[in-house]
Parts: sequence; structure tokens; C-alpha cells
Amino acid sequence: MGLWDSLMGRSKPVQANLDALFSLPSAAITLEAAAGIKPTGLGSVCYRQTEGAAFTTMQADVQQLLDSDGGPQVERSVDPYGFTWLVVRHDPEDVGGLVTDLHAVNSTLVDNGFGPQLLCSVVDFTTADGRPLGLVYLYKRGTFYPFVPVAEPRRDNALELQVRGIVGEDLPVEKDLGRWLAIWGAPGLGGGTR
Repeated sequence: MGLWDSLMGRSKPVQANLDALFSLPSAAITLEAAAGIKPTGLGSVCYRQTEGAAFTTMQADVQQLLDSDGGPQVERSVDPYGFTWLVVRHDPEDVGGLVTDLHAVNSTLVDNGFGPQLLCSVVDFTTADGRPLGLVYLYKRGTFYPFVPVAEPRRDNALELQVRGIVGEDLPVEKDLGRWLAIWGAPGLGGGTR
């Protein structure tokens, strides 16, 4: 970033740190110990699909790679906003394995030049009273935030702020609350195909 960019108020975008995903297992332990919030074993990667053979081939390769481990098949769905969700299932106790699969999907998209298509990754949790909660990783910001849907268009902001305080030592949490976007229709969070 040069002097002219600084004077004009332009800032360089934060580079995504996909390795931050590997902080999720410790955050899951912290959430369960502090608030009884447990992982469900579901996670997903959201991206905008593009046209062309290269993207289609890469997407099929990712799905085949994840399906080859002998576990449940990976599901793909499209939300009402046109984003594709690749849904991965693991045992709820295997947050590390889930995160490894999500990292593989993100890395494959980036390595094949489709990083700009990535929107977010989500690891699903259940609150002590059975409500869905997602820890959302914003690819373009390199940060996480909690999303607790109640019923569209309502969300539990108080619980989201509580979760922020709980996982703040484990994860790079998005400081700008305006970037805590609602991900209505996300599989596993009260919408989609899960």
C-alpha cells in the first residue's frame, strides 16, 4: 500500500489466514466448558459458483476427496441467494477432523485460483437449550463471528456477544459488528437441507 492509498483512505484487505480454522477445536472446548454450547459435527463452506469446466472439475475433485475417507457423503446445496454450500458431517466429538476437511475445501479453492469466490466457512453448534449457533469464518476478513438465528429476520444478539467474549482468547473475532452478517438459509442453522 502506498502513500497515495493512505491519503485517499484506502486500506489493503486483510489476507485470510486459513490456518485460523485450526483454532476451532480449542474454541469448541471453551464454549462447552463455559456455556454448555456443543458442536453438532456439521460444518460447511459457502462460495459463489462460477461457470466453466475448471471450476466444475475442481468442485467434483473436492467432493470426491472428502467422500473418499469412508465417512458420510458430502452434501451440496444452493441457498435462496445463489450461494453454494458444501456440507461436511463428522462425529460431534471430532471437531479437529471437521476443521481439517473444511480447511481442505478452502485451500483447494484458493490453490485453484477461486479464492475470491469464497464467502465463509461455518461450524455448527447447539446451545444448552437446543438452539442452533454457528461460528462463522469470514474468508475475506480472516476473522470469526457467532451467528445465532432465532427466526428470520431475528437473531439473538445478546448470546452472540456472550459467545464473542467466551471465544475471544481462542479465535480472531471480527471487531466490526457491522460485518457480522446474518447467514439466513445456511444449512444446519435453521435453513437449507441439513
